Amino acid sequence: MKVAGFTFIRNAVLLNFPVVEAISSVLPLVDTFFIALGDSRDDTLQLLQSLPSGKIRITHTVWNEKLVKGGAVYADETNKAFDLIPAEYDWCFYIQGDEVLHEKYLEPVRSAMLKWMDFPQVEGLLFRYLHFYGTFDYVGDSRHWYRREVRIIRNDKRIRSFRDAQGFRKEGQKLKVVPVEAEIYHYGWVRPPALMQMKIDAVRPYYDSAVSSEIPVLTSKEFNYSCNYDALTRFTGVHPQVMAARIGMLNWKVEVDLKKRNLNLRYRLLFWFEKLTGIRPFEFRNYQILRNKYF
Repeated sequence: MKVAGFTFIRNAVLLNFPVVEAISSVLPLVDTFFIALGDSRDDTLQLLQSLPSGKIRITHTVWNEKLVKGGAVYADETNKAFDLIPAEYDWCFYIQGDEVLHEKYLEPVRSAMLKWMDFPQVEGLLFRYLHFYGTFDYVGDSRHWYRREVRIIRNDKRIRSFRDAQGFRKEGQKLKVVPVEAEIYHYGWVRPPALMQMKIDAVRPYYDSAVSSEIPVLTSKEFNYSCNYDALTRFTGVHPQVMAARIGMLNWKVEVDLKKRNLNLRYRLLFWFEKLTGIRPFEFRNYQILRNKYF
C-alpha cells in the first residue's frame, strides 16, 4: 500500500495557519506529501522548507482570482494538489492547513486503509470532526459545525474537490465511504483576535465579491469571539502533540458563557432534539456511507 498526502496553502505565516502542524500530523502515514503552494506574500515557502522530512514535494501555483463565488478557488487549488499525485499511490490523505490528526489515531487510520484497500467500492474514508473556537479550550456544539467529512480518497482523478473544498465528489456524485474511528481537530477559528479578523477579511472576497489585489493588513480591529458563536462546550481531552508549542504561545483570553445558546427557535429545537437522540435532522451529508451489507 502506498499513501500520498496532499494540501494547498497560501500566506500561512501572514494568516497564522498551523500548516506545519497539519502536515506533520499525517506524515507518519504517508510515503510522500504533495503541497500546492499558492503565490504567497510572506515566508510560507521557508516555513514549509523547515519541515524535517524528505517526503515533502512543493509545487508553486497561482490562484485563479476570477473564482470569487462560494469558495471555488479552494477547490481549484485542492485539485491542483491532488493532480500532483502519481498513479502509483493507492490512497490520498487530504489535510487542510488548519486541520490536525491526533497521533492516537495513526494506527486506526493505517488499519482502515489496509482493511479497505482491496474493496474498490469504498471510495473514501470518513472522519469525525472537532471544531475549536476562540481558544484551545472550546469546541463548537451546534449544527453550524459539520460533524463528519471525507479526508482519505482513492487515487482516482475522476474524484474532484467539491464547492469550497470541504469534501469531494466523483463525477458529480457523492463518494461511497466508510467511517474510520478517528477525528480531525479543526483549528481554523483559533487565532489571536486581530489575526482572526484579518483571516476573515482575506477569505471573504473568495465567497461574495471581487477579489482585491491587496492582502488585508493587521489593524487594531479585532474579531469578537465572545459575541460571534451560537453554542460551545468545553474541550476536556488532550490536544495532538504537534500542537503543544502553538498552544503554549496562547496570549489572549476569550470569555464565553457555555450556557448561552445564540439560536433561533427552530435551531434551538433541533439542538435539543440532537442532544436527546444523537440524530441531526436535515443534516447535509457530502458522502454516502456504505453499510455492512455491501461486504
